[in-house]
Amino acid sequence: MITSRWLRAILTGPLVALSTLLPTAAHADDNEPAEPAAPPKVELVLDVSGSMRAADIDGRTRISVAQQAFNEVVDALPDGTELGIRVLGATYQGKDKKKGCQDTQQIVPVAPVDRAAAKSAIAALRPTGFTPVGLALRGAAEDLGTGDASRRIILITDGEDTCAPPDPCDVARELAAKGTRLVVDTLGLAPDDTVRRQLLCIAAATGGTYASAQTPAELTDRIQQLVDRAKDTAVKPPAIVAGGRECAGAPLLAPGVYTDREKISEHRWYRVPVREDQELRASVSIALDRQVNPDYGVLLRATAADGRELVRGTDAGSGRTDVLSTGLRWSALEPDEESDPAADSTAPAHVCLVISNSFASSTAGDAPGMPFELTIDVVATSPAPDAPGLGSGWLLLLVLTIAGLLTGLLGGWLTRWWVATWRTN
Repeated sequence: MITSRWLRAILTGPLVALSTLLPTAAHADDNEPAEPAAPPKVELVLDVSGSMRAADIDGRTRISVAQQAFNEVVDALPDGTELGIRVLGATYQGKDKKKGCQDTQQIVPVAPVDRAAAKSAIAALRPTGFTPVGLALRGAAEDLGTGDASRRIILITDGEDTCAPPDPCDVARELAAKGTRLVVDTLGLAPDDTVRRQLLCIAAATGGTYASAQTPAELTDRIQQLVDRAKDTAVKPPAIVAGGRECAGAPLLAPGVYTDREKISEHRWYRVPVREDQELRASVSIALDRQVNPDYGVLLRATAADGRELVRGTDAGSGRTDVLSTGLRWSALEPDEESDPAADSTAPAHVCLVISNSFASSTAGDAPGMPFELTIDVVATSPAPDAPGLGSGWLLLLVLTIAGLLTGLLGGWLTRWWVATWRTN
């Protein structure tokens, strides 16, 4: 027992001492007060087309269930939430599809919630016309405007768009491509596979979620969850940047988080200044907002200005809608490499970052490109510590002499003990 404790102390002691010498991560915002979040902006977009008259949710019509859920959510909204309501297919009762497909309007403007006005507007709705989902999404995005506040559209419908073009999926991708902090969540009221696929596509294009609701309680709970989630969105969005077609002339990026879009089989280039005493760390995450063929991948490379590859990171997927992420780290000096005293380590060199993909799509066209986030950080180089040595010269000789003496004494003592024991037995 005593021997095992001494052995454990001998092995762990140097590791504990070494851990105190390693640099710890430091963040510039550790001591900075958090910025107050702007009030979230939420717009509820409700389908009021003729199909909402169907009485198939616990014996009640779909519109009555939606109205009840809206009222309960409005009552539970925290003060300060900016709420708006837009409807589609709510006013035109005729047969002219051209007119019916323009039928979308905002019935409650986006502003600090007025519960009485919102509930009164919802109660007056009656199922009427067509289903221009794509046009309603565009209108809702305009209603929410821009700014630093988190913005969320909650689309509730029981059917697919009957008015395309514009196709709702294309509209969602257009909204996401603008770089605005807008998320579209979708809720389906009918167990239809075609509707489910369309609502999944809309949500995936903007980073939102899809769910179906088969009971009044499910619908109420889901809407409340999505409204609450709007408050948790990050305050500071990634900076929008447009990558170049080659390293020369590519945008010069400082440490931070950036967002861009990349078409199928495209290469996007960026430059990062890195000194010899610094280490570059970069990562990229690409969100697949549409179905692509199996066996795809994303590649992130760091190259020198002359095209020489320095390091690369890869990730691969199997074909389902998902997010691919990969990263790399690189420093100019190897751990055992000594810098040139005549060189100026404060003069940064431009390292080129290039993002590539191997996507393939079965559908024609790939505009506006896949969304991705690029994270860049530049830190002081921290080479791995050298292994501990035994010393050199007289110190090494002394260590070897003591070790040999102890080994001889221990070996002699064990031999005498074994011989004495053997003779006794």
